[in-house]
Formats: sequence, structure tokens, C-alpha cells
Amino acid sequence: MAVPKWNRSKSKQGQRRMHLFLKTPKLLVCQNCKKSIPSHRACPYCGFYRGKEVVDVLSKVAKREAKKKAAQR
Repeated sequence: MAVPKWNRSKSKQGQRRMHLFLKTPKLLVCQNCKKSIPSHRACPYCGFYRGKEVVDVLSKVAKREAKKKAAQR
């Protein structure tokens, strides 16, 4: 196994890791509700993807509300 011969300073270490920085996510505008969403994903706000409804968001919200009511009793 290779062992480093010299210690690297923090600045040299940072220079070596320069390609590892975080990239900002690419966001698009939903065609239906005009909110920013990640590309190639169904909109979590309205449930549409490429002009078609693929996720029924209202039923998910209704289930969540029913679960909250049951937990409060």
C-alpha cells in the first residue's frame, strides 16, 4: 500500500479537490402551475409531467389530513 512521503497543506489539499465542489441543481418551470421543479421529475405541487397528470396530489393531501385527524383522537 502506498504511503504519502510528505504532508500536504490545506491549500494544496483544496486545490486537489477543486473538481469536487457542489453544483447547483438545474430547475425548470412547471408548464401547469409555473413553479420551479427539477428536470425530468413530476411536479410535486400539481402532479403533472410533460402536460399530463401522472400523480394525484389531491388524494395524497386528503390521506395525510385523515392520518393527522386519526392521530389527534
